[in-house]
Amino acid sequence: MQSNYLRFLGPVFKRAQIEDRRAEIMRQSALIGGKEGIQTFTTESFTEEDQQQILIPPEFNGKDYVTFLLHIDAEIEHGLMLQYLYAAYSLGGPQVPDQYRDQISSWQEVILGIAKEEMGHFVSVQNVLKLIGAPLHFERQDYPWDTPFYPFPFKLEPLTLNSLAKYVYAEAPVDFINSDDPWAKEIKDRVAAEVPKANTVGALFHVLLHLIQDPKVISDDIFQADTYPYQAKFDEWGRGYTGGQRGNTKQGSPPGSPDVLVMPLASRDDAFNALNAIAEQGEDNTGASADPSHFERFLNIYKQMSAVVKEAGSSWAPARNVAVNPYIPEDVEDGSSDPSEGQTADEERDQITNPDAQNWGHLFNLRYRLLLNFLTHSFVLEDGLNSAGAITPRGLIINSTFGEMYNLRSIATAMVQMPLTVGTGNKTAGPPFLTPYTLSLPAGEHNRWRVHADLLQASATMIDTLLKTTAAQHHRYLYALQEADSKLLQIISDMVAVPA
Repeated sequence: MQSNYLRFLGPVFKRAQIEDRRAEIMRQSALIGGKEGIQTFTTESFTEEDQQQILIPPEFNGKDYVTFLLHIDAEIEHGLMLQYLYAAYSLGGPQVPDQYRDQISSWQEVILGIAKEEMGHFVSVQNVLKLIGAPLHFERQDYPWDTPFYPFPFKLEPLTLNSLAKYVYAEAPVDFINSDDPWAKEIKDRVAAEVPKANTVGALFHVLLHLIQDPKVISDDIFQADTYPYQAKFDEWGRGYTGGQRGNTKQGSPPGSPDVLVMPLASRDDAFNALNAIAEQGEDNTGASADPSHFERFLNIYKQMSAVVKEAGSSWAPARNVAVNPYIPEDVEDGSSDPSEGQTADEERDQITNPDAQNWGHLFNLRYRLLLNFLTHSFVLEDGLNSAGAITPRGLIINSTFGEMYNLRSIATAMVQMPLTVGTGNKTAGPPFLTPYTLSLPAGEHNRWRVHADLLQASATMIDTLLKTTAAQHHRYLYALQEADSKLLQIISDMVAVPA
């Protein structure tokens, strides 16, 4: 996050401090046994002002500040989704003994399911932004980066107990993190070894929920029910993702796994309920919901993985030795340049130098950008309208978005089995998830479709290159992708041929 934004985050920092104080007091209360002195301290420590008053910083009105915080949340949901996907892609490999493969495959399914739910959160936040007439936000900053609410710096890495501890921490309720539970202590110790001051996202949601339900902060007329036809909906985006079933071939998702949350909105109450549901699906462990939260599912994997690692010792790992924060080097490296803002020269990043893996990485980045562009475009297309023949543009965009989800998984699966470098080392490559230089779409419907065509044409060049250079085992997928892209390009050509 840009450093000049930090001066606007006082309300959230204050809330985080209150939550920290409450957690410490509750912990002391449990230790002391609820004696009178500690109860008096509890009462006196949280004034009415602490509990209720949230001051909007200068340079904002209420709606603008809510928009600002929603943009932060969108980046967090986006970042968590990518890290969970990368961790899931890393699992498995020839080093895993036969007797553990089904279990590790089930972990992969659970984590992929959680990543899908983060995608639902990401999309639902866009619905809130659409509802209040605010700019949508699909961008994220490139890695490595950190924000005051991010539990830990963004990092693409293989799944280990250390990385899994961070995911448990990210989704954990404050009362668990500050409890005397041995698992909580172990997880905190692992996280603290890498991230001395881990942050919390709970305070962000507390402030958001408080502000969005207050008519003095954001008035009723701001909520635009007529945006409903343009918003994402479960019947379009939740295909088969009921109860964690899609992709659950190993039955790794626990019984009662929740639906992917894609919640269209028409009112203030809808917006509040959507944000509250997102927060609950992440960390709820109160028993109020019968659905297992992200926290509960990650903690369950952590416990299982601890047992497996203890049995295996150092003889093998559940995940491949994939690259950390992989990137493709620039054509011309400028050795005199300084690190980007927020980065240091010694940040852990693995350079992909294997030419075959580089080509696959370029293809991956193109398809990642296509996915985000399709998703962005979907929010300006109305339900059932703007039709072109038998195909509605909205339906085409949504189908294409799902297609890119599968493409990313297919390409990532290939990349994590390729050497990172040529001739040296035992690391494998990984999908780079390069942040696109822009996700802004141009004015005019025809121009938006032409942007998609530009990326499909660039992708066609990479596919041609790969068909000449990569192993034959990948050709079937590449030919199928080539054929699908050719059909989509023809549809786009037909659409833009019709006068706007």
